Amino acid sequence: MGVNIREIVELRETSLGALAGKIVAVDAYNTLYQFLSIIRQPDGTPLRDSSGRITSHLSGLIYRTTNLMEAGLKLVFVFDGKPSELKADVIKARSERREAAMQKWEEAKVLFPEDAFKYAQASARIDATIVADAKTLLTLMGIPYVQAPSEGEAQAAYMVQNGDAELVSSQDYDSLLFGAPITIRNLSAPRKKAKLELVELKALEDTQGIIREELIDIAILVGTDFNEGIKGVGVKRALKLIKKHHSIEKIISQAAIDTSAGIENYELVRELFLHPDVTDSYELKWGTLDAGKIKELLCEVHDFSEERVSKALEKILIPKMKQKSIEQWL
Repeated sequence: MGVNIREIVELRETSLGALAGKIVAVDAYNTLYQFLSIIRQPDGTPLRDSSGRITSHLSGLIYRTTNLMEAGLKLVFVFDGKPSELKADVIKARSERREAAMQKWEEAKVLFPEDAFKYAQASARIDATIVADAKTLLTLMGIPYVQAPSEGEAQAAYMVQNGDAELVSSQDYDSLLFGAPITIRNLSAPRKKAKLELVELKALEDTQGIIREELIDIAILVGTDFNEGIKGVGVKRALKLIKKHHSIEKIISQAAIDTSAGIENYELVRELFLHPDVTDSYELKWGTLDAGKIKELLCEVHDFSEERVSKALEKILIPKMKQKSIEQWL
């Protein structure tokens, strides 16, 4: 879910056209969850092939990602690695929520059909097969992917800081805490339902009069994926506390809060955001789209419509063929 700091973040609307030619490091798990949550039947049932295998994620990757490629974006997907031990409680709680949502979904399909879809969305989960499918399709589409040692958003932020990408794509704000200069939201969402939104770390710091370390402390007070946060402290109160005291240490020493429950491990969490586990062992090479193998995977193995897949691929192939023809003529 990420940290909830929306109320102090200034979002700037943008367009696909403005992103043409940009290298975007995509938070792969975040994007796959979107596809698995949204791309479903009216009753909430995920898309499946004739063998019962879920294909919602593949549908999102082929149809929505080709739209981004057509617009001239250069994408690199960054996959999560081993989660931090600090995330164990969050992972357990998420698993329990998904199980509860699954039960409510089954009940709602019979008793309250109008509520079925929302419960189905909350039950979405990613497994090893879904990740492997996604990596295979991305490779066939010529899109590189990077395997992060731990948090995908941390690796994506590092790649932007390193100059290997220009933006991080994620629905969460954690990438800001990891130091991403610019994050874009709603990149993989349907254009009719969501506007593209940019968040700039420097603009946030300037507007709120804080530095990144203070933003991290604000997030810790509110609660992150690595700590619970202080009950009753929202982002606006956390901002006020940090602007006055500048650090959690001073907030605690000056008894500015009644309890430190929920932030006992704040030093570890702060360190995780400031110095996350990332790798330099990656190489970004955009390959050639293999239309034949994509159709084999999607249409023959997973029962996709060949006509629809062909139309999606044409958006990428035809412009490239025209460009090649022009270059040959010149």
